[in-house]
Amino acid sequence: MTISAQPDPSRVSLLALDCDGVLTNGTIGYDGHGVERKFFHIHDGFAIRAWIREGGSVVVVTGRHSPALCVRMAELGVDEVHENVPDKNAKLQEIIAAHGLMPDQVAFMGDDLPDLPAFEACGFALAPANAAPEVRERAHFVTSNSGGSGAVREAIEHLMHSTGRWSQVLARFVDQADRI
Repeated sequence: MTISAQPDPSRVSLLALDCDGVLTNGTIGYDGHGVERKFFHIHDGFAIRAWIREGGSVVVVTGRHSPALCVRMAELGVDEVHENVPDKNAKLQEIIAAHGLMPDQVAFMGDDLPDLPAFEACGFALAPANAAPEVRERAHFVTSNSGGSGAVREAIEHLMHSTGRWSQVLARFVDQADRI
């Protein structure tokens, strides 16, 4: 696997995310009727909205089907969710081409071995703290938070700090709080 040693996070404009283990803690639950339940961290949602508001794009590429994921992403303004994807590298290459981007303009966050091929397709590889060791070893940035516990927020902050955009997000709330 070849991943660039010195990626530039400031070039990233599209953030691609896995679902289970990244947006969630990787646990899958079912109610009494067999309906799948997933839980998403509110801090991740805030950061996804901030990323989009500041001009970034978000897509989800997951190996499973999840109505709960589609509902949550729609709430956040993420309209590109790719489910039941067996080959995340090929799908990410397709997404990159469709968006007219270069690989170094794309970050992918994954947590397990099926996500490693997607790391090859993008310029900046991200992993949550609870990712498989082989994934953490190959990531350019590993969050201190686990998937489903603010890891996406931390990754987005890292990307936005590289361009100063996180300061703009923060300023909106600090300025508002100072007026109260």
